[in-house]
Amino acid sequence: MALDDLKAALPEYAKDLKLNLSAVIGNSDLPEQQLWGTVLACAMATRSPAVLRELEPEAKANLKPEAYNAAKGAAAVMGMNNVYYRTLHLLSDKEYGSMRAGLRMNIIGTPGVEKADFELWCFAVSAINGCGQCLDSHEAVLKKAGVEREVIQASIKIASVIQAVAATLDSEAAIASI
Repeated sequence: MALDDLKAALPEYAKDLKLNLSAVIGNSDLPEQQLWGTVLACAMATRSPAVLRELEPEAKANLKPEAYNAAKGAAAVMGMNNVYYRTLHLLSDKEYGSMRAGLRMNIIGTPGVEKADFELWCFAVSAINGCGQCLDSHEAVLKKAGVEREVIQASIKIASVIQAVAATLDSEAAIASI
């Protein structure tokens, strides 16, 4: 199992991450599509070759093709949106926020999967990318769709653990190459 390989690759000082990987992915209560879509979108958002190498094949095996593509699409569109909307939030000149973005985001309207699942993946990627405006926006859509706080929290946990694993493995790889 790729999850076991990922845990085995972590150094001893990251034992908490090993345990948390088991908890948030291996023992998740999320439905398979929500879980593996979140895992794939988050793995892509980390940009970590090590994390993608281990988690992408398992996500692909656990997702229908349309969900696999939608999760990748969530990571892609949020990579753009998180930069754009985080920047608008950070700028002192709030006039930029009233200007038309003019950026294509068609996948958000027609993701090819249940809207709530796609929104959950967008939310998790936004957590990794640190866009408060996107987090608020996607959380509001999720709540309106009746998604429980525990499900939203589960996606935050998945995002945080995958991001920490990626940072640890990529840092160790960099140290090893010095």
